[in-house]
Amino acid sequence: MLSRRNFLTAAVGVAAAGGLAACAKKDDSSSGSSSGGSKTITLGFSQVGAESGWRSANTTSVKDAAKEAGYTLKFSDAQQKQENQISAIRSYIAQKVDVIAFSPVVVTGWDAVLKEAKAAKIPVVLTDRSVETSDDSLYVTLVGSDFTDEGRRAAKMLATVVEKAGLKGAVKIAQLEGTTGAAPAIERAKGFKEVMDADHADDWKIVVSQTGDFTRAGGKQVMAAFLQSNPDINVLFAHNDDMAIGAIQSIEAAGKKPGKDILIVSIDGVKDGFVAMSEGKINGIVECNPLLGPQLMDVVKKVHEGQSVERWIKTKEGDFLQDQAKAELPNRKY
Repeated sequence: MLSRRNFLTAAVGVAAAGGLAACAKKDDSSSGSSSGGSKTITLGFSQVGAESGWRSANTTSVKDAAKEAGYTLKFSDAQQKQENQISAIRSYIAQKVDVIAFSPVVVTGWDAVLKEAKAAKIPVVLTDRSVETSDDSLYVTLVGSDFTDEGRRAAKMLATVVEKAGLKGAVKIAQLEGTTGAAPAIERAKGFKEVMDADHADDWKIVVSQTGDFTRAGGKQVMAAFLQSNPDINVLFAHNDDMAIGAIQSIEAAGKKPGKDILIVSIDGVKDGFVAMSEGKINGIVECNPLLGPQLMDVVKKVHEGQSVERWIKTKEGDFLQDQAKAELPNRKY
């Protein structure tokens, strides 16, 4: 199976989306039970937080899949703080869990704690987001989506939206970035600009760009500032739906019509995003599938059993190369 899989679809128009679960609070509660006399796999999972509808759905997917697999899950919510994730990972090491998985807040600053996990012979699986380390062997593999390609798709989608809307003249883009230093923020911006520079260098320009921290409140606040400093913006590219939805509030408060006066393209595909699109307030959404739980549990099982898993290694150019990896496991006697 592919542990670094492109789940993406892109469409301009209205699509249906299922309901997303409520935000999950930090709870180191266990789920799962042992059966057949064998020891249950204990998984320590550190989530970024509950900053968006996508993240809430992702948390629910992980919890449900762990329960379905019969694993004992140790779950922590980092509240978008790297220090909280590092603390959680160290706690999992101290508890001697079988496997650690986490969705990193930012890409850098993980070497020390990952070396501690490796020294304890506890394999680490990344989920959703990548990291940059001095040693790729510090984690086994990554289960997630190709954020750079999502950015490319967003730019191609915007071209269709602009043409469909009949927008003439310069395309003046405001960009709502994700959390500074986070893989999706870096890579979505990179992919979008790559297509923009290649195909629309003469008529597209990002006139203002700032982080909205992937939150609805952040999108609202930053968009209000954008409209004051650059009232002639006619396009918004938001790195996720929640920021786009927050921005819509500021656009309407400024007396403009989202989806008409300001064309909007975002990424994720959460329920509220599709509702806004059905109302004509968002013009297009690139889907990023949050339901990674079943694939993560499959990888955790293989890693725990010492099987090889497919591994995707990120190059300096931002591309991914496929390889095989096997975790270094302690001698377990169950």
